[in-house]
Amino acid sequence: MRLWYQSLTRPNAWPAYNAALRRMLTEAADPGTEYEIGGITQRGGVGDQYRSLEFIETIEVLENVAHAEAQGFDAVLLGNIADPGLKPARELATIPVLGLCETALFTACQMGISIGMVVANDKHFNRVQENISIYGVQQRIACIERMKVDRLVDLDEAFRPGPVRQRILDQFMESAAECVAKGAEVVIPAAGVVMVLVADAGIHEAGPPGGPKAPVLNAAVALLKQGETVVKLNKLMGGRYVSRRGAYAQPPAGQIAELRAHYGNIFPKVIAP
Repeated sequence: MRLWYQSLTRPNAWPAYNAALRRMLTEAADPGTEYEIGGITQRGGVGDQYRSLEFIETIEVLENVAHAEAQGFDAVLLGNIADPGLKPARELATIPVLGLCETALFTACQMGISIGMVVANDKHFNRVQENISIYGVQQRIACIERMKVDRLVDLDEAFRPGPVRQRILDQFMESAAECVAKGAEVVIPAAGVVMVLVADAGIHEAGPPGGPKAPVLNAAVALLKQGETVVKLNKLMGGRYVSRRGAYAQPPAGQIAELRAHYGNIFPKVIAP
């Protein structure tokens, strides 16, 4: 199978992160699973914690979703904690599209009853809160703790040994321990780069000194493994994994010619009469 992993990072601004992500996905992938990492190359790719910038980048995300389907990929994985463009992408594509935040939350619900999340900064805090509400898991969230990484590209330096790496890992461990102290049974590093950094450092559990530890979920790997699963389910279900009733319904064939005249070659799998 072939999976498209869509990042919201500009590759040349995040070289160490992208190398670590590639190593991690390669190690986690099943035999026969191929993947490609797509980044942001047109506009942005360095500040998606701001809603306006995320909006700009989401256009390229949707273009890449269409490209991935046209190139024969079996599923798209949106590797950003905001799940940018997730619902429009599911409506647009006929292949499954998964989001990092949605996958992280639902996976964590199977690991423990209460969940703690560690966000990168104050801007991420509200964005993640909104996703928690959208996905209906508010009662499962024990707490959300904040790190202080306001300039996200600083995280790339943390993949190299040195004081920046230690400072950021210490911030995460302190915040994760606070989550566990407040009752979290599972901790999610709630930023794609942070979860890869934490896993790269070999951190798989956290908690207050001397107390019981809680698992730390590497949701980037969970996203890959869930992608492999839904591709298999989609085939077993005759290509009907994504519901076309309601939220992810596509335009009727009789309207598609009119829509394409105004929007371009959208919904490429819808066949006009």
